[in-house]
Amino acid sequence: MQASGKNAGLGLALVSACAFGGSGVAAKPLIEAGLDPLHVVWLRVAGAALVLSPLAWRHRALVRRKPLLLAGFGLVAVAGVQAFYFASLSRIPVGVALLLEYLGPALLLGWIRFVQRKPVTRAAAAGAAVAVVGLACVVQIWSGLSLDPLGVLLGLAAACCQAFYFVFADQGTDGDDVPDPMGVIAYGMLVGAVVMTLLARPWEMDWSVLGGNALLGDTEVPALALLGWVVLVATVFAYLTGVVSVRKLSPQVAGVVACLEAVIATVLAWVLLGEHLSTPQIVGGALVLGGAFIAQSSRPAPPVRPDPAVPAPETARA
Repeated sequence: MQASGKNAGLGLALVSACAFGGSGVAAKPLIEAGLDPLHVVWLRVAGAALVLSPLAWRHRALVRRKPLLLAGFGLVAVAGVQAFYFASLSRIPVGVALLLEYLGPALLLGWIRFVQRKPVTRAAAAGAAVAVVGLACVVQIWSGLSLDPLGVLLGLAAACCQAFYFVFADQGTDGDDVPDPMGVIAYGMLVGAVVMTLLARPWEMDWSVLGGNALLGDTEVPALALLGWVVLVATVFAYLTGVVSVRKLSPQVAGVVACLEAVIATVLAWVLLGEHLSTPQIVGGALVLGGAFIAQSSRPAPPVRPDPAVPAPETARA
């Protein structure tokens, strides 16, 4: 049964990565058609909140039981990730923006080691180092940071928020009062929508863009169709499958599979948007993903359980 649950979790994590991977490719044409990146984020989050509002009502008791979890998930895992990522991809290619975001697994490793004070293996530390080397290749630092510096910083901010996505998704799974992941996502979207409304000022948005077409590569696509994909597939479906996969696996394992999002997005951007990466950037991307894989799949050995026949030494209480 446990193996079956793990297999289901891996499948959900893979599906979630595929769904998330199409968000930037569908959103960038909307941005290039005239929408501000923050307005696209607001449409994405507010649309998802509207779709998930029945789930929020069903799990309304969570507001009293887990208010901090819901607020953190909405502020960081929803609003933070989306705002920084979309702002980043408006200045640099989709694949590069997503590769920067997926330094999150290495940052998650640092959180586990220095904040939660849990041991980390040497292999995991090596994985984080490999990811940093990959980042240097992606931004091509030898050519004077040829990419937009602000776009790079925004991508790194998205990486920080992405790391906390896995932290929040796993919160409360060890106790008896386990929050329903559907309710967490629904309220996370509601909180994110409120935050993004304050930041994006949607009343200043050029709504006429949604009534026209946007260029997906060389093809004209209705803007509403792209928005529908972003809201329903790349947000609602992606978050639901993603959070459930974290619950069935762990933040580390789910994060490994989630790194496939960067590969999927880069391939889609290459095929649909014509965004070609240079050879060093492709190598750097492979290093980032490889480093994240090493960092997240390397887990410290479980602590040795004391022999009940041997009395434990007395310890002083604080």
